[in-house]
Amino acid sequence: MDVLGDVLAVARVDAALMATFDAGAPWGIELPARQGASFHAVVAGTCWFTTDGAAPRQLTPGDLVLLPAGVRHELATEPGIPLRLFDEDLKRSLIQPDGTLGLDGPGARTRILCAGYSHDADVAHPVLSLLPPVLHVATAQPDTGPWLRALLDLLAHETRANTATGSSTAAIRLLDVLLIHVVRAWLNTAPPTGDGTAASWLTGLRDPLTAQALALLHARPGHHWTLDALAAAVHVSRATLARRFTHHVGEPPLSYLTRWRIELAARKLHDTTLPAAVIAHQVGYTSEYAFNRAFTRVRGCPPGRYRRQGHT
Repeated sequence: MDVLGDVLAVARVDAALMATFDAGAPWGIELPARQGASFHAVVAGTCWFTTDGAAPRQLTPGDLVLLPAGVRHELATEPGIPLRLFDEDLKRSLIQPDGTLGLDGPGARTRILCAGYSHDADVAHPVLSLLPPVLHVATAQPDTGPWLRALLDLLAHETRANTATGSSTAAIRLLDVLLIHVVRAWLNTAPPTGDGTAASWLTGLRDPLTAQALALLHARPGHHWTLDALAAAVHVSRATLARRFTHHVGEPPLSYLTRWRIELAARKLHDTTLPAAVIAHQVGYTSEYAFNRAFTRVRGCPPGRYRRQGHT
């Protein structure tokens, strides 16, 4: 089971292409904080990227920046130049007939694809909030770069040919794939505890043993798992599994399984009319009473009330 894809699907992480920015130097814009994640990909030229409290960093063609929490940031031809606030008024004044946002300076031109990601705020199993405030991935990296560069080139093509059949849909799908590749690059390159990221299911994917256990729990959430059975399935002692899993994920395996089962149940309560007893059985509970208790403990209200409240 693909744990990352599994959680992305339940969390309903959706991409939206916000703008293609094409500017001639000198220029500088301030992008205020927003709900959801912000994403920039430089496809031509260079610029400087700055967030509050961090040193400016130069972005070159093929560089991708993901801001999972949508923090305020700046993009400019060089650090320290005057900035224009990127709001709806500025956006209206810059938009071109083809939808591109243009700044016509006399200097070298830079082209940036800007997008955003949103997610279901009711999902207790987060994705974007577990990532560092800024993820910077360069396509010059030999292990991940070629694949990211190919995706970025294709995305740039689809946004330039936005009148072609299906181009908007293709661009959204490519942004979905890019998000997975950016997260994968972070998992593969960041040290296990070196970026200050708290333990979670996402950091657990960095550890082969923990990742294997997570995959089993996601593949068969309704199975009657015990710590002994899970340890046997990954060929280690129960003490080793408990220690490694808790260190990397931040909670023991069976506690994680309970939360994931309740997440799946909450989605079914929201999306279907299946009786709570059927949902309870599907996610691994033989007793509706036990399911109600577990759901209330995790979600703060019983399944019936959760469904009636129509959480979105």
